[in-house]
Amino acid sequence: MTVTDSLLAFTAAATLLTLTPGLDTALVLRTAAAEGGKKAFQAALGINAGCFIWGAMVAFGLGTLIAVSELAFNILKWCGALYLCWLGIQMIWHPQSNLERDETSSSTKSQNWFVRGMLGNVLNPKVGVFYVSFLPQFIPLGHSPILWTFGLVSIHVLLGTLWSLSLISATRPISHILRRENVIKWMNRVTGGVFLLFAFKLAVSNR
Repeated sequence: MTVTDSLLAFTAAATLLTLTPGLDTALVLRTAAAEGGKKAFQAALGINAGCFIWGAMVAFGLGTLIAVSELAFNILKWCGALYLCWLGIQMIWHPQSNLERDETSSSTKSQNWFVRGMLGNVLNPKVGVFYVSFLPQFIPLGHSPILWTFGLVSIHVLLGTLWSLSLISATRPISHILRRENVIKWMNRVTGGVFLLFAFKLAVSNR
């Protein structure tokens, strides 16, 4: 496989992966609709940071440990499932409705969505296993695995960023509706349910 073939094939596969509805899409869409584009973009940046962390682990061989060690996989799996459960329960039991209070909150609180996006990605061992099994297929023979791994992850992150920006932009025309108190409560509870569903799927998953 030539360099051009590798790049084209990976870009096509990563595009399909990015557009497939999942936890990242739900997180960005909900945050954009309920709390605005700025915080949604923070969540997207957190997700991107998580991708680079997994890319580093794969590039330097640590990701292989998650792929081959059942103990390491299960520890990370249960940490991720518990984290998603916590987020989901928080959204269902305490749905945010006071946007004015949120908009005047401290900068530390406004950065929480970056952390949540990053942790949601890093604590999902399925992402690590996917990167370990997926990325090497697109590295041409004779080329640096480390450089190519980071390069491919960068392409994935770029596609994810464009997709997140599209989701954020799509919510702007109807933001006055989406940011009503009852609508926000409903969205939070639905998103919380989605998080609980992903937590369950992660908890029962195998490598």
